[in-house]
Parts: sequence; structure tokens; C-alpha cells
Amino acid sequence: MAHPENEEKNHELNRDLYSALMRGDGNKVIEHCKNIPQGPLHKLTIHKDTVLHMATYSKQKQLVLQLLQLLPDEDSNEDIMAENDIGNTILHEAATSNRIVDAAQEMLRKAPELLRKKNDRGETALFRAARYRKMEMFKFLDDEVNRVCENERIEETKRCTEFYQRKDNTTILHISILTEHFDLAFYIAKKHKDLVSAKDGDEMTALQLLACNPSAFNDGRKRRRPKRFINYSCVSIEDTHMAEEEETLVVPKKVESCCRIPLWGTIQGKNQRYESAARLAKYLIAKDTSWEATASAMDDSKPRTHKYGSPRTSSIPSDGQEVVREEEKSTTSSQETIGGKTAETPLFLATKSGILEIVEEILHMYPQAVEHIDHEGRNILHVAIKYRQIHIFDFVEKLEIPMRRLLRKINNDGNSILHMVGTKTEDAEDMRSPALLLREDLLLFERVKKISTAHFIEHFNNDGLTADKLFAKNNAKLRTEAKEWLKRTAENCSIVAVLIATVAFAAAYTVPGGPNQNTGYPLLQTKPFFVIFTLTDVLSLAFALTAVITFLSILTSSFQLKDFRRSLPQKLMLGLSLLILSVSMMMLAFAATVILLLHSKEQWIRNALYSVAFFPVCIFALSYLPLYIELMKTFMHFLKKIGEVCPRYNGVFLQSWLTKSFGSKKNQSPDLSNPTHYHV
Repeated sequence: MAHPENEEKNHELNRDLYSALMRGDGNKVIEHCKNIPQGPLHKLTIHKDTVLHMATYSKQKQLVLQLLQLLPDEDSNEDIMAENDIGNTILHEAATSNRIVDAAQEMLRKAPELLRKKNDRGETALFRAARYRKMEMFKFLDDEVNRVCENERIEETKRCTEFYQRKDNTTILHISILTEHFDLAFYIAKKHKDLVSAKDGDEMTALQLLACNPSAFNDGRKRRRPKRFINYSCVSIEDTHMAEEEETLVVPKKVESCCRIPLWGTIQGKNQRYESAARLAKYLIAKDTSWEATASAMDDSKPRTHKYGSPRTSSIPSDGQEVVREEEKSTTSSQETIGGKTAETPLFLATKSGILEIVEEILHMYPQAVEHIDHEGRNILHVAIKYRQIHIFDFVEKLEIPMRRLLRKINNDGNSILHMVGTKTEDAEDMRSPALLLREDLLLFERVKKISTAHFIEHFNNDGLTADKLFAKNNAKLRTEAKEWLKRTAENCSIVAVLIATVAFAAAYTVPGGPNQNTGYPLLQTKPFFVIFTLTDVLSLAFALTAVITFLSILTSSFQLKDFRRSLPQKLMLGLSLLILSVSMMMLAFAATVILLLHSKEQWIRNALYSVAFFPVCIFALSYLPLYIELMKTFMHFLKKIGEVCPRYNGVFLQSWLTKSFGSKKNQSPDLSNPTHYHV
């Protein structure tokens, strides 16, 4: 046990050293280190960090170099390779900064074994440089690793284990993708091609990890339009790229933005992130052929339009043991499981995540990959429909010849693609109203039904359910929630409409200026604004009463499943439109009344009154705008139906304007117009 007096002196020394390091007082630190036996290797923190650890961590290059000079060259490697409580050496700390490359070079000169040293996670300094995207430091350490491996003639396999991989088999390529450093990942993939096919502890390759990160692609995809403007408007704040042909890493250089608007810099940074991810995906896809390991194209189930017999066709010999085909055995045994789940191919992972760029690139480079079938007997249409990636479904649907085969595929559970509409995943919570979610699923069901043939529409799966029955069963809870939401919305809007109608009706008998006591006619009936008051008041009353009737029709509806597809959303949109018009007319009537009473005032006063009068209308309209946009999609479908009845007027221009104004690429409603029919 340490003597209390010595322990107190040690605490005082550590306090002074730590404070000096935090202040950047290098002279004070050097002075203290010269007066203690351990010098720069003195244990300073409760986590066993030495003075040299802390100086390196605080990125004080000159101080680190001076502290290294205090260490004698004949000092043992074990002292210089001192670790903190998580196994990090001074080189591990240096790897997290680009500022102290010179210091890292001096560390390796004094102790070359630092390059091989791993912390408790099994990470080398090179691994940490990749993890924290320190470009200059990574390039320096990578060159040092290559030099050592060439001198010692270390094989590629051993090189990966010793320098590029940690305990859980995560490589520097994996970690750069997980930390979304896609430009560095591209550099690593091109320089260390063996790492492209390497798998981590979850049996995931680099491309599979990238296919599980939709945010890297969604942000850039949404900003494709402003990107072009920003590129011409301002200079990149951080320009990081790598030459396509040369394996040289261009280190980011911060440049002042001429536009000096932080938002633009943020948007351009996300655009660069998107471009780096897309470029990395393209390179990895060229090296990936995982889609070739496919299940058999033979269906385990045949189309069944009855419930009799066994739901699954299989060969059963006399001893009662089921015969399993050799190809099924090999397929099952070759599947790699992760925590009970089978590892998916990048094509299906990208389909689940909704990354159209990866799907397009895979099918562009390997068109035959569209016929890949996973261990559950699903093809890309099954996956896209289940995970509601409609934009990927749209892309695959354009492939007319492969679609003929994809449409007739039945998975191992006996589900056709029409069944998959009723088996959507619940991984992500959708904040939209339940009625709109149910309407979107119903429209998708109708769309898929139109491209399916009759025997697949009435097909029973292994549970004895048709697609209609499965959809109704799995959406029973959503239907109940949608019913309650519609009732609450209709009731609340009805109350507002009745109040507006009451006010409008009362205003008709209390005209501005009052009546003439002799004739009974309004005193201001000759004024132009009196006509405006009369018209707007009548229109407000008419719109409000019509809205009440519309909302009552919703409340008295039978709420059948088919009603949520068009009838109820259209009624709700009509009721909201009438309610907004009623409020607008009432405020116009109010403004006309005020102007009639203040007719002698200045013009600017009238304009101000008009503006104030319309302020509540704007707030009311904006509050219902998100709901109104979703309901507008139902109106677009209504226009298409009119076009089918009246071919000479198909509402093309109005539909185009509505699509551009209110369309949403990710959550757009399925397009039901002119479905393609395939001969299956």
C-alpha cells in the first residue's frame, strides 16, 4: 500500500500535469516530465493513460515530438508500448488524428512493433485510422504495413489477420462502411481487393453492409435537383475524392464557401456522401456474384384453388419418410445463418432497404440476377412488395420478359406475389394516419391483382388462405384503427362546419350598417362591398352545410374494406375542401363587413384588414395540408377513371401537375393506370 504522503504528492503531480495538458502548456508538461522517473510514460489518468497518451490524444504535435525526444533510444520497447486499460498504445491514439503524422513516424522509429500491436478489441492503429476516417494517417500507416509485409514476405491471408482485421472478423473495409466513410472505403476496396469478399462475424460482406444503409442513398437522391445549383453557387467545404484510375487518396482540404450559407454546405456534403456511396456500390457490385447461389426455380407448391388435400406437394415413400431432393439439401446446408436468420444477398438486402441504385446497378451488370430466389423461395417481387419498396417494384415491372417468370413464382409458404401484399413487415413505424395506410395497401393490392392471372388470384397458400382472405386477416387491426380515425375526424370536422354554418346564417340577418327603419332594406345595399358580403356569406353557408352532409355520409358508412380504397378517402377530401372553402368565404364576408364600416379610411388600412382576415384561413389550410396531399392521390386516381370513361378528356395535364406538386418518390401511392398484362 502506497504511503499517504507519496500518494498525495502523486495526486498533486497528476493534477498539475493534466491541467497543463488541457491548457496546452507544453513547457509546464516538459518541466514536470523531466523531474519524474518515468518521464513521459508516467501513468496520468485513472484509465492508465500515460502523459504521452494524453498529449497524443489532445493532438499537440510539437509536445508529442518533444516528449518522444525525452525517451532514450535504448529504452525498451515494452515501456514505449505501454497500454491504457482498453489496450490502446500511443500509436492507437495517434491514429485518430491527421495532425500528428510526423509524431507517428517518430513513434515507429523508436518502436516498430507498435504497428502490430492490437488493443483489447483486436484493433491495430491502422484499423483505428480507418474507423475514424483519418486519411493522411491511414495512408501513412498503410504504406508502413505494406513495407513491413514486403520485407518480411507476409502472405495476403496472414496480412489481413494481422493488420486489417479485428477479433470479430470486421475488416478495415467493413468498419469504413459502417462508419459511413465511403470515400475511404472505395480507396481500401481498390487497393486491397481481397477484402471485398471478406466476411465479418455476422457473415456479411462489404456490399451487404452497404445494402443495409438506405440513408446513405436517400439523402443524396432527395437532393439531386438542388445539387446542380449548389455546385455552381458555392465551393465545396470539404472535397474528398479518389482518382478513378490511380490508387491515390486525395486528402480533404477545407475551402471557404463563397456563398457562406451553412445549409448549402450541409446539402453539398450529403450530396458528396451520396456520390461516394454510389461509386463504392458500383465497384463492389462488379466483384460480387453472390446472387448465383440461388434456390431452385421449381415451386414447392402448385396453384391451388381449393382447400382439399395436403397444402404442400412432396414425395412420400412407403416408410412414411419424406424424400428431400439432393439439390435442396445442398441449398439448405450452404445457407449461412446469422442469429437464426439467413444471410441475404446484396440484391435482396438492397430491395428490402429500398436502395434503387444498388438494385439497378446489379441488374445492369448482371441482368440474369433478377431471377435469383432466396432460401424461402422468394424472388425480388416478393421482397419488394412485402417491404413496400414500390419504386423497386416499378423498376422490375419494366423488365417485360423476366416478369412473366417472376409473376408465377410461389414461395415455400405457398404465397404468390398477390399474397405478399397482405404480409408487409412491421419493422418501421409509419406516422401517417391508418386510413391512408390502408388505402395505400388496397391500391397496391388492386395493382398487383391486375397483373396477375386468374388462377393466382384464387390461389390458396399453405394456410388455406387466398390473397383476399390473407389481406383481410392481417389488416383487421389496421382496418379498426382506420375506422376509428375516420369517425373522429368526421365528427370533429362536422362540429366546425356546423359552427361556421351557424355564424353564416346569423350574419345574413345582421347585415352591416343595419336596415332602413322605413323600408327595411339594408342601408349599405348600394355599396359594392355589400354584394361581396352577401355572396360570400351565402357561399360560406352553402359550403358548410354541404360539408356537414359529406361528413355525415362518412359517419353512416358501413366501413367495408373496399370503401377505404376510394369511397371514404374521396368523401373526406371533398368534406375538407368544402370546409376550407367555407372558412375562406366566411373570412371574406368578415373583411367586406369591416371595409363597409370603415369606408372612409385609407387604402392601406383596407389592405391590412384583408391580410389579417385571411391569416386564420392560411393557418387552417396549412394544418390540413399533409392530409390533403395524401388524399389528393385518390383524386388523381379518380381523374384516371374519368379518362377511361371519356377518352377524349383524360386529365393528362392536371394529373401531371398534381404529380409534380404532390408526388413523393418514396411513399407514393401505386400507379394503377394502364397496368401491364403478362402472359404467365
